[in-house]
Formats: sequence, structure tokens, C-alpha cells
Amino acid sequence: MGFLDGLLGRRKPVRPNLDALFAVPAAAITLQVSMDFVSTGQGAVAFRSVEGRAMADVEAEITELLNADGGPPVRLTTDSFGYTWLIVSEPEPDVSAIVTDLHAVNSTLTDHGFAPQLLCSIVPFRDPEGITLALVYLYKRGTFYPFVPEAGGDERRDNITELKVRDLLTGELPWEADLSRWFPVWGAPTLSD
Repeated sequence: MGFLDGLLGRRKPVRPNLDALFAVPAAAITLQVSMDFVSTGQGAVAFRSVEGRAMADVEAEITELLNADGGPPVRLTTDSFGYTWLIVSEPEPDVSAIVTDLHAVNSTLTDHGFAPQLLCSIVPFRDPEGITLALVYLYKRGTFYPFVPEAGGDERRDNITELKVRDLLTGELPWEADLSRWFPVWGAPTLSD
């Protein structure tokens, strides 16, 4: 960052640390032991798909790569905001395998020049009472935040549980300090499956 950038208040964007995703399996153990949240066996990456052959080729490459291990097929879906969600599933709720797949998706999109299209990655969990928690990784910020929708489908959040999760996992995950960036991910396909 140059002198003029500092003077004008411009900052270099934080370079995402995709390896931070590999801290999620340890956090999953803490969530299970302390709050009874277990993996749903799914994860997803949200990105803004662009038209053209290059994006179609990358999506095909990712799907072929992740389907090669013989597990459940990768699914692509588009939400009401126009974001494409690439959903990975594991027959057993293996958080390490899910995170590895999510890392591969993010890395492949980044390596092919589509980093600006990446929005977030989510790893959902559920407790015995049916409460859903998603650990959301903000690609452009390199940070996580918890998202806990209240039951009933009326698009309300359980902020108390979100803050408890943040406090519980402080030191295990790089948290997004700005709470205004804890965006809801209503309609994320893995939250209701």
C-alpha cells in the first residue's frame, strides 16, 4: 500500500486464507462436545456464475474432480439472488472430507481467475432439537461467522446462539469482528436439506 492510498483511506483487501477452512474439523469437535451440534454431512460454496465457456469448463472440471471418488454426486443450484451453490455431500458426516472438497472448489475457482465471483463457503451442523447452525466463511474477508436461523421459516435469526458459538470457538477460527458483515444466508440449500 502506497502513501497516497493510506492518505486517502484506501486499504488493500485482505487476502483470503483458504487454509483457514482446515480449522473447521477441530471446531466441529468442540461444537459437538459443548453444544451437541453435529455435521449434516454437507457443505457448499456460493459464487456468482458468469456466462461463457471458461466458467462452464471450470464448473465441469470441479464436478468431475469431486465426483471421481465415487461418493454422492456434486449438485449445482441457483438461489433467488442469482448465486450458484455447489453442494458437496458425504455419506458419513465427515467434516474433514467436506472441508477438503470446499477447499478444492474455492482453489479451483481462484486458480482459474474467478476469485472475484466467490461469495462464501458454508458448513452446516444440526443439534438434536433440529436447530441448524452454519459456519460461514467469507471468502473476501478471510473470516468466519456463525449463522443460526430460527425455526419456523420466518427469516429470523437466533443471535444469542450465534454469539455463544462465536465465544465458544474464539481462538479456533478467525472470526469476522464486524457484526454488520454477519450476513444471513437465507435459502442456502444445505441449511434445509
